[in-house]
Amino acid sequence: MPVKQNDRSQSGATIYDVARVAGVSAMTVSRVMNGNSHVSDATRDKVTAAIAALNYQVNFAARAARVGTLGVGLLYSNPSSAYMSAFLVGAMDQCSQSGGQLILERCDDLRSQRSAIARLIANGADGILVPPPLCDSKSALKQLDQIGMPTVAIATGRPVAGVSAVRIDDYEGAMAMMRYLLGRGHQDIAFIQGDPLHTPALLRYKAYQDAMAEAGLAVLPERVAPGLFTYRSGLTAARQLLAHKTRPSAIFAANDDMAAAVVAVAHGLHLQVPEDLVVCGFDDTPVATTVWPELTTIHQPISDMARAAVDLLIDQIRRRRAGDPAPVQHKLMPFTLITRESSDASLAGTA
Repeated sequence: MPVKQNDRSQSGATIYDVARVAGVSAMTVSRVMNGNSHVSDATRDKVTAAIAALNYQVNFAARAARVGTLGVGLLYSNPSSAYMSAFLVGAMDQCSQSGGQLILERCDDLRSQRSAIARLIANGADGILVPPPLCDSKSALKQLDQIGMPTVAIATGRPVAGVSAVRIDDYEGAMAMMRYLLGRGHQDIAFIQGDPLHTPALLRYKAYQDAMAEAGLAVLPERVAPGLFTYRSGLTAARQLLAHKTRPSAIFAANDDMAAAVVAVAHGLHLQVPEDLVVCGFDDTPVATTVWPELTTIHQPISDMARAAVDLLIDQIRRRRAGDPAPVQHKLMPFTLITRESSDASLAGTA
C-alpha cells in the first residue's frame, strides 16, 4: 500500500495511525513491533514503511539490543501516591529478579489513554500492567485486547473473563473491619465511600451496608459521605460527617488516605482519636503508620500483588514469544486486619 504524501508530515502518531496507513489492524502493528514471528515479510514491510513515514518513534536498534529483556509496561492514573509507591516497590523488585524492564506511562483521562498505551508500546513494552483505577476501565482493557497486548489487571473487584488479574477479596476485607468495630460495641458507624468508578470501592461500601444490616442497624444517609480515594476528598467527607450535632462513634474510610484526612479533621475539632472517635482505613499503605495515631486498617499486600502481577505478565510474554497461548489466571491474595491505636488506645507504643 503506497503511503499518502499528506501522512508523511504527521506528528504525534499513534499505533492506530500506523495501522491505518499500513492497511492492517492495530494488533498486527503490535505484533510487528514486538518481533512476533507469525507475520509475513510483506506485512512487516508495510508496517515498517508506515512507521517511518509517520515518524512514529520506535527505536528498532534499542529493541534489537533488548534480546532477553522483557518490557513490562505500567499504565497508571492512581491518585494515591502511597498506593503507587508500595506498588512500584513490588513491581521493580520482581522485574529485577525476572529480567524485566519496567516502563511507566501516566494516563490522566480517557483522551490521553490511547496515546499513553501507544507510547508504552513504542518504548518497548511487551505487556502491560493495569493497576487501579484503570483496571476497571472498559475502554483501556478493550484497547489492549484489540492490539493483542498481554495484560494483567491489579486490584479489580470484578475480574474480566479474558484478562488475567491479581486481587484481594475487598468485600470480605471490609466485612472483617465492620465486624471488628461492631464487636467492640460500636453501633453508630459512619462510612466514607471510594471512587464510584472503581469496583473495590463499591464492594467495600456493600460490605458496610450488609454488616450494618447483619447487626440489625440502619444505614443513615447522614452517616455516609462520598469520597474519591484522595486525601482532599477525605477532608471534605470528614467535615461533612462530623458537622452533625450527634457525631458517630467510629468512621470507616474506604482507604487510608481518606482515613488519615479524618484524623486531621478530628484533631482540628479537638477530638481525641480513639477516645472520642475511632478511625479505620483500608489498604495499609505507608500513610497508615505515618499519621498519629497510627491507623487500624485492612492490609492489602500491594507490593506482593505487584510482584505476582509482574510474574503473570512475564509468563504471558514468554509464552507468546514461543507461540504458546497463555491461560487467563485470576489470583486471589490474602488480606489481614491490622489493629492499631486509632481504634484501640491500649496499643499506643506497641508497634
